[in-house]
Amino acid sequence: MTFSLTAILPLPDMLALGWFFLCWVGYAWYADHRRWGTRELASVLHEYRLRWMRRVLERENRIADTVVLQTVMRSDNLFITTTLFIIAGLISSLGAVDRVQAMVSGIGFIAVSSRETLEVRLLVLIGIFVFAFFKFTWSLRQFNFTLMLFASAPMPAEKDAPDRADFAPRAAMMVTHGFASFNRGLRAYFFGLAALAWFIQPWALVLAASWVVAVLYWRDSRSATLATLAVPVTGKELP
Repeated sequence: MTFSLTAILPLPDMLALGWFFLCWVGYAWYADHRRWGTRELASVLHEYRLRWMRRVLERENRIADTVVLQTVMRSDNLFITTTLFIIAGLISSLGAVDRVQAMVSGIGFIAVSSRETLEVRLLVLIGIFVFAFFKFTWSLRQFNFTLMLFASAPMPAEKDAPDRADFAPRAAMMVTHGFASFNRGLRAYFFGLAALAWFIQPWALVLAASWVVAVLYWRDSRSATLATLAVPVTGKELP
């Protein structure tokens, strides 16, 4: 008995899936390796976090700074819970593939797929959101570590504290690590939504993955938000 991958996943689906992961992994590599060398959203925001941590050292009351981090952590918790619900729903769909196949085949513009192909598509979606779950939970832990750093920050009167000089860079980098993990989880959501196009046609997956890369690139490198944040601080009112 011989095993043939094309018997489970036709060639157009294999090519589309390959392009999908190439887009995802390729953009992830670009985002992680280019953010420090160019004026992109991640590098600009890191500069603001560094300024923030320097201000923390000047304040005795740091409740507002802690609240900011706790707000971000609540967003993490929301995505973690939502992701678990999505994974549970997808696993339920995997146990009722015949019903899903009957429902999908009744839509005229959707290509009819075999049961095995549909199972692979659902498994890919489950894998995407499991990846997102791990990224969001790791982000939450990193923000918890940052709160411990806040608790150990030198007070304004402690000018000669040995850890005062490196507190701001260390704390800013921890916040940046937390947001980097959070962004990877969000990116998985973007590509998870693109993967839904695979249920229509393999080539719809190609178009959707390409569109997601274009949207992410524009937001990270060409958006009006980046242009506003990257303006040098001059004390003058922005136009």
